[in-house]
Amino acid sequence: MHKYPQKPELDIIREILTSAIEYRPDSVFLKSLLQQYLERGSLSKKQLQGLHDKASKINEIPTGKLATLEAKIIKMPDRFKSEIPETKPLYTKDESAGDLIKTILTKYPQHKRVLFLKSKFDNNEVLTATEIAELKKFSKLLV
Repeated sequence: MHKYPQKPELDIIREILTSAIEYRPDSVFLKSLLQQYLERGSLSKKQLQGLHDKASKINEIPTGKLATLEAKIIKMPDRFKSEIPETKPLYTKDESAGDLIKTILTKYPQHKRVLFLKSKFDNNEVLTATEIAELKKFSKLLV
């Protein structure tokens, strides 16, 4: 079995960057793009679009390379920032429990346990299932 020698893969982005810097050696933008490309091995879609804009103004860069760069840009996914979701309160008051508390306290305004549960309810604390069961039991007995 013969192994074919590996052909080095074409690096169009690097070629465009180096030739653009050749023709515009004073461009800080192109130098920073090259540095980022060498460090990370890739550029973002917006950076590639900026590179394409700069390189397309240089007549010496072949249009085939620019077309390849444009194809790579088109292939990349668009990133959108999603909207911030509407904030919802962590706890929604159980209005049936509030109604039970009101009806009990109208008849017995000094009922200590119900007053305690009312303070919890008013402070937006969650009433447990046993506390709600207590309220139902009190309302059956007292009202």
